[in-house]
Amino acid sequence: MDLNTLYRTVIMDNYKNPKNKGLKKTDDFHFVHLNNPSCGDDMNVEIKIENGIVTEVNHDGHGCSICCSSASVMSDVVKGHNVEEALALCNDFYEMVKGEEPKDEEALGEAIAYMGVRDFPARIKCATLAWKAVEQAIREVMTDGNK
Repeated sequence: MDLNTLYRTVIMDNYKNPKNKGLKKTDDFHFVHLNNPSCGDDMNVEIKIENGIVTEVNHDGHGCSICCSSASVMSDVVKGHNVEEALALCNDFYEMVKGEEPKDEEALGEAIAYMGVRDFPARIKCATLAWKAVEQAIREVMTDGNK
């Protein structure tokens, strides 16, 4: 399967059947809301961190298929990693969609399909919105030191 086919398949599968969609809105989750006013994407992400491990990631929002499917993939990729690994995965994803080779294709899992976004610079913000939200949530929890 070539990258373009993989890209379309992953986007449509995760857009139609998103993983970890829906917020729990309980006190043991940290919530972040981000939007992309240039295209109307709007994303809510909540995380639960226990003993330095991202144990749960949930998302809800609306926008284009790239934004919403990327949130689904992100929620699956970062879950189960310690905070440093999760932040490194976010950074690897950002660099990949901007045109760099990923440092750890295996760890990125399905996110590797978004490599094709590099050919559509206007869509980079769509693909990274949920990743930026989870990164912000992790950093806020680390700064607060309360999880």
